[in-house]
Amino acid sequence: MEFNEISHFSHHEHELKYNHTNTPFKCDGCKEAGIGSNYKCTTCNHNSHIHCTLPSPSITHTFYPKCTFQFLPTPPGSLPRYCNACEKDILGFVYHCKSCGFDLHPCCAKLPTMLDDGEVKLYLCRKVRSACHRCGGKGRSWSYRSMCKKYNLHVACAKEMLVESWDDICYGEVGMYGQSWKVETKIPSLRGTLIKSYHKKSKGKMKKCCQIAGLVVQFVISAVLGDPTTLIAGIVGALLSK
Repeated sequence: MEFNEISHFSHHEHELKYNHTNTPFKCDGCKEAGIGSNYKCTTCNHNSHIHCTLPSPSITHTFYPKCTFQFLPTPPGSLPRYCNACEKDILGFVYHCKSCGFDLHPCCAKLPTMLDDGEVKLYLCRKVRSACHRCGGKGRSWSYRSMCKKYNLHVACAKEMLVESWDDICYGEVGMYGQSWKVETKIPSLRGTLIKSYHKKSKGKMKKCCQIAGLVVQFVISAVLGDPTTLIAGIVGALLSK
């Protein structure tokens, strides 16, 4: 459930208001990138994902049936930790299982088990033997795979597509109040990200394959950013084409 204006333990100074943006932002809770629905402080530009603003105290996950993940505002212990879903560092809010030591970013913990835009259905898998459309590797992080099993994208690879181009907005030039982020950030183009085997197909089939693979990328990135909706996937698609 979403509330228009709330108080939050991570930001005592001002209340946070429900917001929707087509501009990428850095979440002040988990320190990961976001877009779409969020909670924002209009006074000092504090932003956070919905999942980070309104977390569940504890959760379970179908991939780890014996685990119970507790929400923590900071990573436990003094050693570096990484997310078991995307393999990226844990730098802020986290769901942590004390018994097994597994960690999940809040948005990774809440990744939908299925993404469906009416043309392609993608299912979240813990391990996939087929090659990833981004890296060509197998069995890395969690993946989204199409129902036909022809299209697969690692959650880790989706994040990597964002990291290099979004360094400015997440870790670059920031003013006194954190408001001077470069909003003209680019996301890497789809060119060069698809499996090379497509070149063996006819031009018509190759174009269709690239279009579907492009939809896969758009929807997985939108889910990773915390807003797995058709609207945000379309916006991500427009950014990808720049």
